[in-house]
Amino acid sequence: MKIKNISLRHISVPLIKPFKTALRTATSAEDTVVIIETDDGQVGYGEAPPTGVITGDTNGSIVAAITENISKLLIGEDIENIEKIMDKLNMSMVRNSSAKAAVDMAVYDLFGKLYKAPVYKLLGGYRNTVETDITVSINEPEEMRDDALRYVANGFTALKLKVGMDIQKDIQRVKAIREAIGYDIKIRIDANQGWQAKEAIRGIRKLEDAGLEIELVEQPVKAWDLDGLKYVTDHVETPIMADESMFSPQDAFKILSMRAADLINIKLMKCGGIHNALKIVAIAEACGVECMLGSMLETKIGITAAAHLAGAKKNITRFDLDAPVLLAEDPVVGGVEVRGPHLILSQKPGLGIERIDKLTNI
Repeated sequence: MKIKNISLRHISVPLIKPFKTALRTATSAEDTVVIIETDDGQVGYGEAPPTGVITGDTNGSIVAAITENISKLLIGEDIENIEKIMDKLNMSMVRNSSAKAAVDMAVYDLFGKLYKAPVYKLLGGYRNTVETDITVSINEPEEMRDDALRYVANGFTALKLKVGMDIQKDIQRVKAIREAIGYDIKIRIDANQGWQAKEAIRGIRKLEDAGLEIELVEQPVKAWDLDGLKYVTDHVETPIMADESMFSPQDAFKILSMRAADLINIKLMKCGGIHNALKIVAIAEACGVECMLGSMLETKIGITAAAHLAGAKKNITRFDLDAPVLLAEDPVVGGVEVRGPHLILSQKPGLGIERIDKLTNI
């Protein structure tokens, strides 16, 4: 099974309501889809969302990276030589992690089809179902409270609250939601780099003193500020998770060596795909640190790939794979089955994706 052709398409899917963080506001998923065809007629699918404020990738840069660099190196390679393919992919150019991730997941899709097994079973097969949290976009406290109540009514037991624009109002947001939903629902908060280290400590301590039972705080400070991240981690009781600071296996090694965070968030679009994510999981497990598997604004293509990784590994203990729930429609036939907060992995070979509707030419 050799790679014969790599082609690209665009997909556009509206969101049910705007997705707001301290870094950006989005109203739709506008992603690049990778389609890899082999000489025996098999097809593998991957996806890359443009998240310029985090990865630096745009749709234009993703397309250029794949067409001008990556494709030329991979055409003719045999899918069974996956280590060789991934070495070429990672060495093709620096950064461009989203483009690499899209190609990576399409290759793993084909790898599963080659050996007639679901990807998660080839990677470890720890579980076939995961339960995701759901993101509450940053808005006024009353609107966030109402969103939270709706999500809880729909069966979600963990909420990820976007904060980071005004720490005093952030505390009001968290209080309003905790008072509304009670204490049986987990609350995670994500500042998306929005605080300074000392104000983060003051704010988190106020949440702790108020007894609001925050499970974790994600990326309270700037991505580059590992010393600040460690300072926060060392001075609060609430577990701190690294996200935007954590792209590569090398980042994982440095963060965990410094003890700069209690947890790490892996996203395929940051690390360049499943192959590198597996290395990060292994590093974290060796350090006794648990992982969350997160996502960007992806359709069910990217979420399916992430869910297969999540299903494979025991040390991935938290899941932030809610993008399909936030979309107004699902153009992907097959792949992971979404039942409220539960993502159920297909037992079909590869990623189990049968076809993708709404694709347009680039």
